[in-house]
Amino acid sequence: MPQIFKALASTAAWAGFVGGWIIIIISNVDSIIHGTMWNPGAEHGEAIFSWMVLGIVSLFLSVVLMKLRKSLE
Repeated sequence: MPQIFKALASTAAWAGFVGGWIIIIISNVDSIIHGTMWNPGAEHGEAIFSWMVLGIVSLFLSVVLMKLRKSLE
């Protein structure tokens, strides 16, 4: 495999990893600000939960992408 695919896979994995953590941190801060951390029936609770899930999925996909990059070697 050409080196460009390894570089693209590494860049995408790191972007997904960092982006996932940023999304998780922002959603936690947002839930604290809006008071939905301990009140799941609040107005923004479902939206914050969906952002949290998006961050976790992003972290999971970055791990899968790094495994894919290892298989390219």
